[in-house]
Amino acid sequence: MTKLRLAIVGAGPAGIYAADILLKAERKFDVAIDLFEQLPAPYGLVRYGVAPDHPRIKGIITALRDVLDRGDIRIFGNVRFGEDITLEDLQKHYHAVIFSTGAIRDTSLDIPGIDAEGSYGAADFVSWFDGHPDVPRTWPLDAESVAVIGNGNVALDVSRMLAKHAEDLLPTEIPDNVHEGLAASAVTDVHVFGRRGPAQVKFTPLELRELGELRDVDMVVYDEDFDYDDASKAAIASNKQVMVIDRVLQSWRQRPSANNAGGEASRRLHLHFWAKPVEVKKDDEGRVSSFVYERTRPDGQGGVVGTGELREVPIQAIYRAVGYFGSPLPGVPFDKRHGVIPNHEGQVLRKESNERVPGMYATGWIKRGPVGLIGHTKSDAMETIRHLINDQGSWWQPEDPSDEAIPALLAERGVAWTDLDGWHRLDEHEVALGQPHSRARVKVVPRDEMVKISRGE
Repeated sequence: MTKLRLAIVGAGPAGIYAADILLKAERKFDVAIDLFEQLPAPYGLVRYGVAPDHPRIKGIITALRDVLDRGDIRIFGNVRFGEDITLEDLQKHYHAVIFSTGAIRDTSLDIPGIDAEGSYGAADFVSWFDGHPDVPRTWPLDAESVAVIGNGNVALDVSRMLAKHAEDLLPTEIPDNVHEGLAASAVTDVHVFGRRGPAQVKFTPLELRELGELRDVDMVVYDEDFDYDDASKAAIASNKQVMVIDRVLQSWRQRPSANNAGGEASRRLHLHFWAKPVEVKKDDEGRVSSFVYERTRPDGQGGVVGTGELREVPIQAIYRAVGYFGSPLPGVPFDKRHGVIPNHEGQVLRKESNERVPGMYATGWIKRGPVGLIGHTKSDAMETIRHLINDQGSWWQPEDPSDEAIPALLAERGVAWTDLDGWHRLDEHEVALGQPHSRARVKVVPRDEMVKISRGE
């Protein structure tokens, strides 16, 4: 019986789902799967891209852990593709590779002044508050008034983490350095700007509702934003999710804090709709001083047009949360415009000719772009795996597909890789750190410390 040795690069939900689906799929060959992850711990954006006060989404980790703990997938953590292991290495030791490296960079926002000091990408801030080992330990939180650009769940995560009082995050797995940073934050006002209306937002009702439950934070919405056109009314009437979002926003309009009328809280979270970014103004020292936007209105086709009316809000920091973007991988075709690996239903294509590249596949955000929730990644993986199984005739023919080849190669190169037992050690260590303080866990942040604990050194 033929045996497929498969490498998967990226141990987030996309990679783990792909491995699980292949192992459970009907096929006429045996399978051995090795997962490669550049971080010492698995789970990708569920560990490093979801706000720590979202235990429900973190619950996905339980399902992913169950897959890994079956013991039929090997993990090589702390291994960088292109440095510690190359495409050439994979071709020598595997029949195929699936890339599931996600998208962790911010999409750029091309407006004057966006390069000012105090202007940040949301992805970098998320990496900081999630304790990503490869970002600085501190974050500047000296601004009293902050703008967040975007109307998706990441924009809400960023806004909530900026507005929420640090002590209310203590029951979560927030790292100690992040708690200290947020506790010293000067923020009083967070302004969230979206270019379309309340009926066209991209966030989910649950995310929105959570904002209104923050302790000592007033929700501020503006009556002028709720003059709905026919398309918005139709969206509310026909889509349950939009209807719930509208209901939440309408309830906030009844609060004393609505329209900035003066609530009781020490912090305020303002939602501005119909606001197209125009410019970030700087002071004499090159720091963010204000945000200029143009009021928009519906165009009747589901889009917006500018009204020509410009408004300016004084701020000292700005976060762009307008989407994530994929990063190229050495030796792998890459579409710079869309930030994805060019592919047909997960089969990697050559950029110039659109011909299939044998043995190479993609799944998750690096395949389709950073859209959809984590659950969408499963159907995505199914499509890719179906092709992988049917493409048996064009798999690579490896020189040495033995079990021992990769550990020997990494050892020879001096790579301090981590395995599944190592993840269990790190996991238990973090949970133990949290127990005396009644916390879920306290995340270990420095990479070298993560590796040492994982390797039992």
